[in-house]
Amino acid sequence: MPAYPSPVHSFERSPILDVLRGLALPGIFLNNIYAFSGYGYLEETQQQKFATYPVDRIADYLQIIFVEGKFYSLFSFLFGIGFSILLRRGQQKGHNTTALFYRRLLVLLLIGAAHLLLLWEGDILLLYALLGALLPLFRNVSDKTLLIWAAALILSPVVIDLVKLWLQVSPAQFLQPIGVAIDAQNGITEQNWRSFLYTENSGWKEWRAWQESGWAIRFHYLLDSNRLPKVLGVFLLGFYAGRKMIYARLADHKPLLKKTMLWGYGVGLPFSIAMAYFEHDERVVFTSAWGMADTVSYALSVVPLALAYAATIGFFSLRYQQPLNFFAPAGRMALTTYLSQTLIGILLFYNLGLGLGQQFGLLYLFCLVIAIYTLQAHFSRWWLRRFNYGPVEWIWRQLTYGKRLPLQRQKKVAAQEPTLSMLTPPTKEPLP
Repeated sequence: MPAYPSPVHSFERSPILDVLRGLALPGIFLNNIYAFSGYGYLEETQQQKFATYPVDRIADYLQIIFVEGKFYSLFSFLFGIGFSILLRRGQQKGHNTTALFYRRLLVLLLIGAAHLLLLWEGDILLLYALLGALLPLFRNVSDKTLLIWAAALILSPVVIDLVKLWLQVSPAQFLQPIGVAIDAQNGITEQNWRSFLYTENSGWKEWRAWQESGWAIRFHYLLDSNRLPKVLGVFLLGFYAGRKMIYARLADHKPLLKKTMLWGYGVGLPFSIAMAYFEHDERVVFTSAWGMADTVSYALSVVPLALAYAATIGFFSLRYQQPLNFFAPAGRMALTTYLSQTLIGILLFYNLGLGLGQQFGLLYLFCLVIAIYTLQAHFSRWWLRRFNYGPVEWIWRQLTYGKRLPLQRQKKVAAQEPTLSMLTPPTKEPLP
């Protein structure tokens, strides 16, 4: 087995990246709560029966404008930064990290496949592992070429949807009949799918039946909505930011952070408002002119706002460190936290658990997300005072490095918890 560099210790981590991961997690949960709770499967006439419906409708628009797609994009951005950090550490220690990176991705792929096939069809880990395998192809390209590729990939859904509009066909259409056929064998029909997991008689059998077609439905959606090039493009943006080590020298990059906020909010917010309008328009399908308008709005809103969020947190972390440190432990345990949100969602809302699905409006669901994430953040802090890694992170690292790693923290290390106050102060060196 090749000699790999050792895993990053807690005191070697970049606190701002952990904070950003920690902040992305509740945003992702707000996205996913629509599916976990079954609220997103209800028709509008059913949603109107909730006493909170007037507020729910406002909350829905706000979620689309400020949350939908933005925090997944932030996570993708951080994934690209992580690749750059792995490369840099390997170069500093004279190691070829490509093999280590692919080993790491293989383990992530297995975790993602298990998550997708066994637990929940909305998994993102498998997609990250598959697309991440392309990142080493860009390791030696220039910064300019990297940015050109990133921009082209992020905007490519507009071109792809133009072709689909012209041909009136989607390359993902072969997957939908597969999913429908599997569902038909399991008794899931057009008439009952919206409430299939949430009726009184549903349980373990219905959940397994639902998951059988999940992979086909998921990849049909990912292909039809052109997520693959967009996610890879954001990976490359993160790779570029990681090359420049912006996260490590935020004070030196204040002008860039301000410019990113200005352009990110200036471009992203108007188009995100437009996206909220189109997503509530029944005329929007992928192979229609209205679908094209939605695609353009998505392309010009999601990534700019995600970058603006990252820049905003980076900028204010230089002055308001203490409140932001709250998010860092969950960010260090991002994989565990993300997967535990799936387990919590299943046990709370599916009938094999408490069976609370389709019983609450968005107002209560969003409050529940905040409460659950707050508990997760406190649990993460408690856990990391006692252990070196989150439980899933520990397994991931051991399989990646091929050796046993100590889970229990040593007392002398316990005080070396990374916080934003450890960020490097401004320097007089030329910017990278």
